Amino acid sequence: MRIVIAPDSFKGSIDAAAAASALAAGWHDARGGDEITCIPLADGGEGTLDVLAAAEPDARWHQAQVSGPAGQAVSGSWLELPGRTAVVELARASGLPLLSQPDPLRAQTTGTGELIGRALDAGAERIVLGLGGSASTDGGTGALAALGARFLDAAGNALAAGGGALAELASADLSGLRPPPPGGVTCLTDVTAPLLGPLGAAAVFGPQKGAGPGQVAALEAGLARLARVLGGDPAAPGAGAAGGTGYGFATAWGAVIAPGAAELCRIAGLSAALAHADLVITGEGRYDLTSTAGKVTGAVLAAAAGAGVPAALVAGSIAAELPGGSWRGISLGELAGAAAAAQEDPVRWLRLAGRQLAAGWARDGLDP
Repeated sequence: MRIVIAPDSFKGSIDAAAAASALAAGWHDARGGDEITCIPLADGGEGTLDVLAAAEPDARWHQAQVSGPAGQAVSGSWLELPGRTAVVELARASGLPLLSQPDPLRAQTTGTGELIGRALDAGAERIVLGLGGSASTDGGTGALAALGARFLDAAGNALAAGGGALAELASADLSGLRPPPPGGVTCLTDVTAPLLGPLGAAAVFGPQKGAGPGQVAALEAGLARLARVLGGDPAAPGAGAAGGTGYGFATAWGAVIAPGAAELCRIAGLSAALAHADLVITGEGRYDLTSTAGKVTGAVLAAAAGAGVPAALVAGSIAAELPGGSWRGISLGELAGAAAAAQEDPVRWLRLAGRQLAAGWARDGLDP
C-alpha cells in the first residue's frame, strides 16, 4: 500500500508536519509494511514558509525585528527562494496569536510591510505574500504605509493604525510608495471572500478577531471608505483575505491574488505523489463549508478525486459533509470525547485516528 498524508496545520494545536508524522505513526502501528509519503501543506496562512522551506532545499531564512499587530516589537522572518523570490507570511508579523488579546479596531499590518521592505532591500525581484491568520481588518493599509504610502484624514493628517481609523480616511497619497519589484507580487489567499458585504472581510472574519456587531459595522464602513478612495475591484475573489490586505495590495501595488492551497500543493509535489497512491489522508482543525473554498483540505480532496484516489479526512471537528467519492472522515473531538481533550494532546489522538483508518481500510474491503 502507498499512502499519502497531506494535512494542513490544526490551528492552535499542532503544525502540519507534526500532524502528518502522528497520522503516519498510527497507520504504521496497524500496517507496518505500507509505504507512507508525508506532504505537510499550508494555504498561505500559518505554516506557508515551513512548507516552502521543506520543498526547496536551497531556500534561505532571514530574520528581522518588526512591528507586531499591536505595534509591539516581534521577531519576524521571511524566506528567500532561488530566482530572487522572497516569501513573506503575514501571520508571522501580523498574526492573531501575536496579540495577548484581540484588538479588532486597532490591530495593524505594519510589520508585514516592514518585512517586505527588508526583502526588497536585500534584492528581492519578486514578492510572494501569504495571507491568512491575520489579527487586523485594516485593508493592508498598515503594510502599505510601512512601504511609503500615506493614508490621510480630511485635515491631511496621517491616520492612526488599525481598521477602526479608516472611518476618517479622506485621501491616500501613494507618491512615496515603493514600486513593486520587477518580477511582480503574488498574494496567496486561503479564502475567496470579497472586501465588502455579508461575505466580506469584516462581516465574516471580524468576529473571529474579536469584533462585536458594532465593531464589525465600523470596520465595514472603514473598508468601504478605503474602496472609494483607492478604487480597484473590491468584489474580486480574495480581496477580503487577511482583513482586506488582498484588496489593498492588488489595488495599490498591482498584486495578483491566487489560491494559496492550490499553489502550495503544486510546489510540494502533491500531483506526482497521487499518481502512485492508493489512499490520501488530509486534515485540519475544523472542516466546514469554507474548507472547499480555498483551504488545504478542499484542495487535497479535489486533487484526489481528479486522480481517482480514495481520500480520508481527519479533523478536530467535522461540520460539513465530505465531497462525493471520499472514503471516510474522523473527528478528533469525537474520538477523544471532547474537543478540548483532542487539543490538549493532538499527537495521541491523531495517532489513534491513523491507526483506525488503517484498520478500517482492510475491514471495509478496500485493501488491494
